[in-house]
Order: sequence, then structure tokens, then C-alpha cells
Amino acid sequence: MTAKTEQAGESGWRKPLSGLTSPTEMARQFTPNWFATTMGTGILYLIMLMSPVQLPFQRQAAEILWVCDTGFYLLFAALLISRLVFFPETIEPLLRHPVQSMFLGAIPMGLIPIVNANLTFGPDLFGPGHAVALSHVLWWFDAFLAVGVAWLVPFFMFTHQIHAAEQITPVWLLPIVGPEVTAAAGGLLAPHLSGGAAQLVVATGYVLWAISVPLAFSIITIVFLRLALHKLPQKGMAASMWLILGPIGTGSLGLLTLGQAAPAAFAGARLASTALVARDLGIVGGLILWGVGFWWLVIALVLTVRYLLQGLTFSLGWWGFTFPLGVYTAATLILYRLTGFEFFAVVGTAEALLLLGIWLTVASHTMHGMWTGDLFHAPCLCEEMLEPEVVAEVVAAGG
Repeated sequence: MTAKTEQAGESGWRKPLSGLTSPTEMARQFTPNWFATTMGTGILYLIMLMSPVQLPFQRQAAEILWVCDTGFYLLFAALLISRLVFFPETIEPLLRHPVQSMFLGAIPMGLIPIVNANLTFGPDLFGPGHAVALSHVLWWFDAFLAVGVAWLVPFFMFTHQIHAAEQITPVWLLPIVGPEVTAAAGGLLAPHLSGGAAQLVVATGYVLWAISVPLAFSIITIVFLRLALHKLPQKGMAASMWLILGPIGTGSLGLLTLGQAAPAAFAGARLASTALVARDLGIVGGLILWGVGFWWLVIALVLTVRYLLQGLTFSLGWWGFTFPLGVYTAATLILYRLTGFEFFAVVGTAEALLLLGIWLTVASHTMHGMWTGDLFHAPCLCEEMLEPEVVAEVVAAGG
């Protein structure tokens, strides 16, 4: 009988953090892919607010999730800072690691849903003016953080990390997608601002979109080639197949939200006529990208069924099922609001229900892994993990 089994006893209950040798290991072994949990949870409560079907207590449930998500984000930030302060020798291995470093992109993306929902729930807590001011400050902080990660991680990819063509995965998208997630959020923030502040957020949003989307599509092209030449990766990477849906969905969402915000932001300004064009092109461009995403959604579903038939073991990588589907669902629901086409309402509702089912499954497994401490493991601290022949195994374990 193993030590963990003895701790569990006949009931299967285990003591908190029993999977760690000491409580300090929680900080030392903390990895940035934990922020993917706040991404997945955050997009869920945003979809709950956007859904055309509103059930009793749905808004209240979304607010509870927002509060919990904020708490977890602060906890994860504290653990990451603790690792930086108390275990600084572990930071360089993180940056050099060809998989773990990619998840640094989850840090700015995990903050954005909290910023967005603060515009809805914050006025009751802080007052309307303070809530908007807080979201405004956090949005700019997130923008600088997202761009910083989008520069930092590729720099280490080009200069320090070891990669191989057959091991390229959609995880490469994570440090790149952050700016376009921030851009889409800017379109939701701008209507709450006035004058030059709104104009600056919208203009910056388009720049952030441009930093991210073209690079993301270049990576998608490389991943497509890798899949064609080397076929599907091992079953532990099933969730990574959904990551491609992320930049497509967020790219569509960014064009839609920024386009809708532009006319009001630039009303009476020199670029007023351009803003009207941006609104119309936003709908056209958003619809085009939605179509691309629909193709990949079907591919991802089929591949996931294929992986399920092989049997899947839970890892933090399963959160890759949530956020990409969520942002694509958000784009679907906004297209329904803008076009009035019932097709988008039906598809968006089906996607939302799928997202809820996946979230319930992944969240329950994650909470158990947090309680026991089993999920706190930093592969970048194992020297052999930096060798190219084991990169795929690391990804399969959730990073």
C-alpha cells in the first residue's frame, strides 16, 4: 500500500497538500499554467451574462464565479511572486523550458475576464465611477503585460530553447494570443469611457489585435503542416487541439467589439467616418473569422472523440478545452445580437451548454488536485525535461 493510499484510508479522503513534501513546495512547484483555470472560469461567467437564455439566479451564479475567480487569480499571483522572490533560481529554467514558458501568456489572459466582469458587477461594490476606473487601469496593465510576454517568450524561443519540428504544438499560440484578448476587452471597456480615453483604448486595441492575429495565423499554418507530416500527437495532448480555436474566436471577437465601440468613441472627431467603416468591416471580418473557426470547431470535436475512445487521463492541460471554446461562443453570441440571425442563437446556446459541461468536469478534477497538491509540479525543475526528446511527454502531462 502506498503512502497516498494510506492517507486516503478506506473512504478515499486525503489530507490537504498530502501530495507535496512540504507546504513551501506549493510555491516552488507553482507553474503559470494554473492561470488557465482563471481563463476557463472567467469566460464561463462572461458567457452566462451574454447568453440569450437567462435562467433564474444565472446572474447571481455568474457573480459568485467572478468573485471566486478573482480570489484564485490573486492566490496564483501570490504563489508566482513567492516563487520569484523565494526561489529565484527556478525562474531561468522556466524561461528556458520549451513548454512551461508558453503558459506565461495565460497570466494576462486570465486577468481579462475579471476586468470585463468588473464593469458589470463592480458598480455595486465600488460605485460606477470607481469600477470603470479600476477596469481602465487594469486593462492598460494587462495590455503592457500581454505585449511583454508576446516579446519575451519568442525571444527565448529564438535564443535559448530547444524545439523540434515534429514536436510543434498549438501551445506555441499561448504567448502570442494575449494581446488580441486584451484588444477584444478594449472594445467592451471603451463605451464606458469618454473623449480621448475611449479613442486611445480603441486605437490601441487595433494595434494589439494586429500584434497578435497575424502571428497567430502563421503559427496555425505551421501546426497544420506539422499535423499533416507527423500526424496527431499522443492522446495526452487532446486539449491542445482546441487552442487553435482561441485566436480565431478572439480575432473575430476583437473586430466585433472594437468595431462597435469605434463610432461612439470617435463621434465628432477627425476619424468619425473611419470609425463607421470599422464598424461595418468589423461585422464582415468577424463573420469571416467565425467561419474559419467553425471549420476548426468541427475538426476539434472529431479529434477529441477519437482521443476519448483511446482513453484520457486528467491534467491541467484539460483547461485548454474551455477558454478557446468560450471566446468562440462569445463571438457567436455577439454575431447573433448584431445580425439577428437565429442560427447564431441556436449554435451559441449549444456551445455554451458544451462549455458548461466541460467546465464542470475539469473544475471538479482541478479542485481535487489542488486539495491533494498532486497538480503542483514544475517540469522545468527536472533537468532532463529540457531535452527535446521528452518535450512531447511534458505537454501530454499538462505542461
